[in-house]
Amino acid sequence: MKIRSIPKEARKDYYKKVLLGSNEKRGLIMGCVVYTLLITIAFIYLYPVLYMFSRSLMDKKDLLDSSAKWIPSTLTLSNYKQAIDTMDYWGSLWKNLVIALSSTLCQVFITSWVGYGFARYNFPGKLLWMGLLILSFLLPAQTIAVPNFLLFNSDIPLFFKNNFGIEMQIIDGTVKPFLITAILGQGFKSCLCILIFYNFHRQTPQSLIEAAEIDGAGHIKAYFRIAVPLCSAAIVVVTLFSFVWYWNEVDLVRTYLGSSNTRNTGLTTLMLELNKFEDSYNAVYATHAQSTTSTNKLNDAIKMAGTMLSVAPMMVLYFFLQKQFVESIDKAGITGE
Repeated sequence: MKIRSIPKEARKDYYKKVLLGSNEKRGLIMGCVVYTLLITIAFIYLYPVLYMFSRSLMDKKDLLDSSAKWIPSTLTLSNYKQAIDTMDYWGSLWKNLVIALSSTLCQVFITSWVGYGFARYNFPGKLLWMGLLILSFLLPAQTIAVPNFLLFNSDIPLFFKNNFGIEMQIIDGTVKPFLITAILGQGFKSCLCILIFYNFHRQTPQSLIEAAEIDGAGHIKAYFRIAVPLCSAAIVVVTLFSFVWYWNEVDLVRTYLGSSNTRNTGLTTLMLELNKFEDSYNAVYATHAQSTTSTNKLNDAIKMAGTMLSVAPMMVLYFFLQKQFVESIDKAGITGE
């Protein structure tokens, strides 16, 4: 619309509508505010990633050149090669997948089942158990991991040995402590997963469950045939979050694996290898162990390359699951009655 074609007495309302907007359309001022906030938030999140990626591609000459802060004069992949060797990347990647994937599958199934029980059934002490569940959500995971470690390392093996004569070792550098805690509903942030499923199962129409029971379906069949398909959005969300939580966890892994988390005798994770990167780097590249400025800068570049390699699987996962993740959230609205 040309401004000249607008009568002079109506131009004031036109300018006001353009700047402030209307019920159908956002105004110019609000649009600028929204886009400014989005760009600022995006920059805050992307800045560390872009900085790490840029530094990881720099050679020794650029690292020592203060003018080459963002754009390297020469691109090099040698930092990634050394990071792969230092972290034993492919072996650690496979072991990380074993821990994260197996624990996630157990956690998703158990928390969905528990959330369904809280949402669908009334039983004595339900409010008390819900209160304890919310209370456990407020406790740091590390405070629960230490008692669990003592339980797995001494109490449970001693119980089976004294009562059944069975020698049992749970803390042995395998995935057993992660699976046991996930199956018992004590996995990493399991309480939050239970609350998510509880909220979704509450939205399932009770009439569908009653219709399934009239048709002869029991509690288990009604759960798998009715509740599970309707909470597909929650399953996608909890699966993705649980996998990322287990993938990025360091303290819990160090506690459960103990001194067995070596590359040759037990499990390890990429984040754990990244946490002890300097010691591993000095062991693999002994000639670079001297504490000099150039060596420290080179070590930082290789460490940033290792960080990029550690988060790369998560980036790939988000890239392929983004569509399903958004669709699952959209479908969540049709489960209400």
